[in-house]
Amino acid sequence: MDVSPQVRIAAGPAPQAKSGSEKIRGAEILIRGMIANGVDTIFGLPGGAVLHIYDELWRYREETTHYLVRHEQGAVHAAEGYARATGKVGVALVTSGPGATNAVTGIATAYMDSIPLVVITGQVPTAMIGTDAFQEVDTFGITIPIVKHSYLVRNVEELGSIVNEAFYLAQDGKPGPVVIDIPKDVTAQLANYQDDRGVTFDTRIDHKAPTREVVETTVEKLLAAQRPVFYVGGGVVSANAANELLAVVEKLNAPVTPTLMGLGAFPSAHPQCLGMLGMHGTYSANLAVAESDLLIAIGVRFDDRVTGKLNTFAPVAEVIHIDVDASNIGKLRKPQIPVVADAKQALAAIYAKLSQTTIDAEKLGAWWSKIRRWQTEVPLACEYSDTEIKPQQVIETLYEVTDGNAVIVTDVGQHQMWAAQFYPFKRSRQWLTSGGLGTMGFGLPAAMGAQIALPDETVVAVVGDGGFQMTNQEIITAIQYNVPLKVLIMNNGYLGMVRQWQEMFYDRAYSEVDLSVSPDFVKLAEAYGAIGLRASHPSELKEVLHEGLEFDGVAIMDIVVTKEENVFPIVPAGGESRNMILK
Repeated sequence: MDVSPQVRIAAGPAPQAKSGSEKIRGAEILIRGMIANGVDTIFGLPGGAVLHIYDELWRYREETTHYLVRHEQGAVHAAEGYARATGKVGVALVTSGPGATNAVTGIATAYMDSIPLVVITGQVPTAMIGTDAFQEVDTFGITIPIVKHSYLVRNVEELGSIVNEAFYLAQDGKPGPVVIDIPKDVTAQLANYQDDRGVTFDTRIDHKAPTREVVETTVEKLLAAQRPVFYVGGGVVSANAANELLAVVEKLNAPVTPTLMGLGAFPSAHPQCLGMLGMHGTYSANLAVAESDLLIAIGVRFDDRVTGKLNTFAPVAEVIHIDVDASNIGKLRKPQIPVVADAKQALAAIYAKLSQTTIDAEKLGAWWSKIRRWQTEVPLACEYSDTEIKPQQVIETLYEVTDGNAVIVTDVGQHQMWAAQFYPFKRSRQWLTSGGLGTMGFGLPAAMGAQIALPDETVVAVVGDGGFQMTNQEIITAIQYNVPLKVLIMNNGYLGMVRQWQEMFYDRAYSEVDLSVSPDFVKLAEAYGAIGLRASHPSELKEVLHEGLEFDGVAIMDIVVTKEENVFPIVPAGGESRNMILK
């Protein structure tokens, strides 16, 4: 949902005091408002501007758990991991100035991937705003381009309503991060608290259900198509629409290709799944899209890493674009049928209409024959070595050891693409990664947040040796709170993806990508109080993964892999998606 910066909560009933006419501090209004909105987990790091809030957190420690991170970026990534794993709103709490600026990378990461967050930042007292006071920055101004909405709270009487509004906005329509910047004096001032959740918001009309006419037209196109492809993204995950998607495509016997953010929205091992499309997508997925006559795009934004050269992407296809955010539709590719609707409701309506129709099961036979030929000609594969551990082998062995049931959280780089290619996902929210912003350092703290959210699940952070060193301080957070974090480091001694590009497109000029001078990750793990394990030979791999994953605590698994292995296929940036470099 597109919300204007001036959106305000409608007037509710008269404020109700905590008891009788008693007033409470703004800090307590904030905490009570968060608890009323279902918050039981907060990731944060205190500082002077938020001390009143932390004082109240101490009083409310039975109702909510605060996790003390070691860097504010880690707080927001952990909140993201929590939100991505559950669909609930993640919450981070940081202080003013550098606390807020350190949080910006995580906020931008959530914004690009449409992840619901509420990030609370401290601010200098209202009388000091604009004076270059100690630890003052314009958090409101800094974050406006990377949030659904940003607040600077100047009146304690508005704080309760703002908290409720922030949680509503974070998860309604297209999800995203919301920032509440609160001056220190506002957290100390007294006011009445009221629980006014459920009030009416002054927003634009929100089109969540498709019209009957749009559904009928869509179904007509689906039944007429000879070469349809469903192109599905993170919007299907956000809408919890996986079951509806499965029902529609099985009814039609149509092929499906997910984006990086859409992995798990449709089972990877399903015979109708072509695998991921785009820059590092499968040969069959990219060719199928290139030759499709109908592209059903659901919860996607036609990202450049998917389309390559935009005017050559699905060049002969009519496009049906389903998205809850009207601003996404037609932004890059004008569809023949725009459907502004929630993916779950749209797919349910399409399935209901399809159920009234007899469908020829053999109609797409020629299309499937062609696709199966492409899959046979160029499958995703890797030649293993007797002396070196291949990165693809690591992911395939991880899948075997976890029975394909682990929640996989990645950092960004080559390891991310190998995990996307070689770990078949069974369900939504089993794959958590930084897609739009491509944030190195995301993986470890996000995995910690996901593990806290899913205490009974196996959660594995798959990271590179570069990204690991950006946020590895959060290992001690996991140790402190007995979070059984599992970290698999794909260690090739390089900034791997940058090195690959330098090899392929810059005549092997390996400029500033050498990470061979790095800590001993096993000793580092032990210094933190975790178990450290290493595999440097193929014969050691499975045993190390078994031991690390079965350990009842934090385990760091340093897997030394082939130094100059490349991710294939690859579509060069800006190239045509059907013109893949295969090896």
